[in-house]
Amino acid sequence: MQTLIVTAAIIQHKDFILIAQRKENVDQALKWEFPGGKLELGESPEQCLVREIQEELGLSIEVMKIYDVISHNYGDRHIILLCYLCRLIAGAAQALDCRDFKWVLVGELHLYDFAEADKSVVSKLQADI
Repeated sequence: MQTLIVTAAIIQHKDFILIAQRKENVDQALKWEFPGGKLELGESPEQCLVREIQEELGLSIEVMKIYDVISHNYGDRHIILLCYLCRLIAGAAQALDCRDFKWVLVGELHLYDFAEADKSVVSKLQADI
């Protein structure tokens, strides 16, 4: 089984957190997630997040600190999901490489159909408020 290291940004702006919806033609299609992506060779998790958020949403972010680490099996592959608290520096979000995005209150996260690996992060965020 292949193991992938994936990053996720919990982007906070005022009282809201940014979530993104996966495209139709990918694994976990149309599920919601904390945006991010696969770590590339020679890249730190923080560099990966800055790059991925710029590519997917057109936003500049500052990566603050690690929030959670999730190990999840998706049958054919295993992912290690590194979740970081981030803050918005500049830009207006655009769905450049995702189907949709929303700024939501932490208390509203349970209303969205999240990818399996992200569900425990949702629970932790809601417990922390």
